[in-house]
Amino acid sequence: MSLSFTAGQYVGDDLWVPVLDGAPRQYVDLDTAATSSASVAVARAVRDFLPWYASVHRGAGIRSQLTSARYEDAREVMVRFVGGNPATHMALFPRNTTEALNLLAFRLGLTKDDVVVTTAAEHHANLLPWRRHAQLRVVDVDERGTFDVAAVEAALDQQPRPRVLAVTGGSNVTGWLPDLRAIAAAARQRGVLVVVDGAQLVPHRPVDITALGIDVIAFSGHKMYAPFGAGALVVPRSLLASGEPFLVGGGAVGAVSFDDVIWADGPDRDDAGSPNVLGVVALTASADELRSDGWASVLAHEEHLLRALDSELASVPGLHRLGPVAGDRLPVAAFNLDGVPHGLLAARLANEYAIGTRSGCFCAHPYMGRLLGLSDAEVGQFHADVRAGRRQRLPGAVRVSANRQTYLTDIPMLGQALREIAATPEGSARYVLDERGDFVPRTGALVPVSAR
Repeated sequence: MSLSFTAGQYVGDDLWVPVLDGAPRQYVDLDTAATSSASVAVARAVRDFLPWYASVHRGAGIRSQLTSARYEDAREVMVRFVGGNPATHMALFPRNTTEALNLLAFRLGLTKDDVVVTTAAEHHANLLPWRRHAQLRVVDVDERGTFDVAAVEAALDQQPRPRVLAVTGGSNVTGWLPDLRAIAAAARQRGVLVVVDGAQLVPHRPVDITALGIDVIAFSGHKMYAPFGAGALVVPRSLLASGEPFLVGGGAVGAVSFDDVIWADGPDRDDAGSPNVLGVVALTASADELRSDGWASVLAHEEHLLRALDSELASVPGLHRLGPVAGDRLPVAAFNLDGVPHGLLAARLANEYAIGTRSGCFCAHPYMGRLLGLSDAEVGQFHADVRAGRRQRLPGAVRVSANRQTYLTDIPMLGQALREIAATPEGSARYVLDERGDFVPRTGALVPVSAR
């Protein structure tokens, strides 16, 4: 069965870009784990709402009244989108998953005597906010870059008892999907709050936090076809019912004097300033579109992409995958090619084949260190090189990632490009390192081509 959600449904589908020694090619976006294109339906929803946009709350005019209603209705939409109950859960609208987890880590009132259990597979967004406020207890990964429920249970059972378990819903490096249901059950049996970084999970899988036993989930609009600057934090109302908000200012208060402040009830308490209503309109439009398309079709399309990706990468001489290559995964893969630095490989894919990928450590340095088998000394050298500005020495890999906007024909194109690059190592001579340590064509920057 041939499935495709892409034709005419995403802004930029018809983008053509220049390549070395050839006519312009249609751009192939295989960097969707970093960010996704806006869907046409989302862009249309924002465009249609713009004439009605005004500041929310307490405005007497019809535009302000409609904007306020749209904004507040969106909270219920997002809670229900991830399987929460609007009576017991609320949605906040930070900019992205990173801001959401920073907000939560602050609002939980953690101290350096508190322990947060997290894992070596996390994005920095699910490490650094917790590290700032508490002690980390890290569940390590095995040689495949995965961990099991028993390892999580062992970390939860260590003393002192942790307050939070913070775990990824899906790896942004390898696409691996942990067993959230079993992990959450282990934490809840021990009275530990379960927080999930859903940035990679939510755009690819239906999520039901009630069925999974998840307390809190954070995710980003820009990874689910709504790149208008809003994400979501779905959290139990009781969890943030008291305490000082992360951001303070207008809208977060009931009354203020020079000597006193009365904070508003939630969710207003955690919604200081004028909110990004347009981003929230985009986010809810994306959620509506994902549900209306039917998850079965989305999952079938992505399964085709994953199988094709596995097959094509296995056919490239000298290519080495990082992470698991079996089991339930997202269509994401990280790899290196013998004799070709990761930055150079990404540059050749872009400049010779119009294929957009990503190279480096993907904001998951500890995880990449494990996947690459770096010793403590090599990690120390990595940090020393960063401090000295020697970016060209940094370890890493190339990552390709696909989603419902990806054409099934894009994956064979990637495989052919990689096989040609593997067969033409002399092509590396056409590139030089720029002052930032990035590989660029010797002929200089390519000039973009207008969409056709």
